[in-house]
Amino acid sequence: MTRIAGMAGNRGRNLLNIADRRPGGAELGVVLTTGEDAPVLEAAAERGIPTEVVPLADDMTRREHEEAVLEALADYEFELVCLDGYMRILSDAFLDEAPMTLNVHPSLLPSFPGTDAWGDALEAGVSVAGCTVHVVTDATDDEGDVVESEVDGGPIVTQEPVPIYEGDDAESLKERVLYEGEFRAYPRAVKWVAEGVVTVDREAGTASVAADVASTDADDHSGLPARRLVSNDRVDTLRYGENPHQDAAVYADATCDEASVVHAEQLNEGAKGLSYNNYNDADGALNLIKEFDEPAAAVIKHTNPAGCATADSVADAYERALSTDPMSAFGGIVALNRECDADTAEQIIDSFKEVVVAPGYTDDALEILFEKDNLRVLDVDDLGERTERFTEKPLVGGRLVQERDLQEISADDLEIVTDREPTDAELESMVFAWQTLKHVKSNGILFADGTETVGVGMGQVSRVDAVRLAAMKADEHAEGKDAEGAVMASDAFFPFPDGIREAAEAGIEAVIQPGGSVNDDDVIEAADEHGMAMAFTGSRSFRHD
Repeated sequence: MTRIAGMAGNRGRNLLNIADRRPGGAELGVVLTTGEDAPVLEAAAERGIPTEVVPLADDMTRREHEEAVLEALADYEFELVCLDGYMRILSDAFLDEAPMTLNVHPSLLPSFPGTDAWGDALEAGVSVAGCTVHVVTDATDDEGDVVESEVDGGPIVTQEPVPIYEGDDAESLKERVLYEGEFRAYPRAVKWVAEGVVTVDREAGTASVAADVASTDADDHSGLPARRLVSNDRVDTLRYGENPHQDAAVYADATCDEASVVHAEQLNEGAKGLSYNNYNDADGALNLIKEFDEPAAAVIKHTNPAGCATADSVADAYERALSTDPMSAFGGIVALNRECDADTAEQIIDSFKEVVVAPGYTDDALEILFEKDNLRVLDVDDLGERTERFTEKPLVGGRLVQERDLQEISADDLEIVTDREPTDAELESMVFAWQTLKHVKSNGILFADGTETVGVGMGQVSRVDAVRLAAMKADEHAEGKDAEGAVMASDAFFPFPDGIREAAEAGIEAVIQPGGSVNDDDVIEAADEHGMAMAFTGSRSFRHD
């Protein structure tokens, strides 16, 4: 456990924040100030933290006062010193005797090093301010006088950017820097010191943080960054969010090289812009068709596939995708992984769709699509490679970050666990179903025949209910196809044999699933009883957001 000696001049906001949060398990062992009326003393006492006061006597030199401070701290154990508004420039008399000493400055050093960082930033007209946590180094000469050019010049441990908004004044900017920037940066630096990952090279004037370096190797699963920085520019303010009472906007990452609906050109400029839900669904549809090298089409509704298929042509793929659930596809989003031609465009406008996304359109296709005033036509250009490594989900107070689910399987990767081996056609369906199922909300079940969906059961809290939903969709909603003889894919293992029995009743003849249940033997036995072929992937494909 790292113990901290905190030295404050007034309220000690950062010290108290660190005491309450205990970053890296660090504890505030003592708070020292120069004034007996400093509010931090009472606040520290309320938290049971010992306090010391070392007044600034008129006849004391800088070094004499620092020696008195060291004497006052001599009875306390501490491995780190944290300054917080401590309005004294420290010399080597203190720094050479104390452990590492940190301070925070309210700007992105070396910019705006003075005492009016907020006003200086506003006067300079910059768009970003922030704060810097740095190692304190000696900024005095041999006589103990301050060398202004060396103040706040120590090795930088971390910085936190804070945007400057239109209409900001010094007070509003100061508020955000102090209570957002510093409250993020200072505990982060303390945590790193407590974890022993900060290395300071005083000669070079640098500090390196091992934990703040992420591997660029996509196969290195320790490569999630210790700190996630996001800087996006607002592209547009949307009419509303998921619901009319919620404000919303779309922001863009200018460094993203992957085909994206955020960067797509809307070709029919006179049409209304995309809504929050349009963006969300279009992103899901585009990510789904990126799974396939063959011509593919998908129809998405509420971020779930209403249908997906691959075929020899994109027109055939769209027809097969739509026929999975044309009723649910009403008002949905269409994504294609090939240029949209006239034949496909004619099919798309045959029923109401909100958005179509494709890597290009023929002139004839655009003429047809533009007949529908409310259909937004997005051109994402070349699909290219999938370059974005992480996905994230905002939470209240933070965000979850994970690597994207880019798993791909082939028939050779599957473990056949039943008496009956799957046919070549069933193996092809299994692979297609698995790649599509990754984009179905959990608990997810997908029925496929060939390389087209037959029924989709999504977002259920019971896996057997997801099977029943997929069977109902195939029986009641699919046009020109059904579950008889189809393959079933499950995004996680079957905990009990009941899901297999439901599938057999619907006509399913082969199953692909992760395996790994304590009841795998019972599930396999149920498949054997119904003459099913079953393959394990060895990995699941949950999608919870």
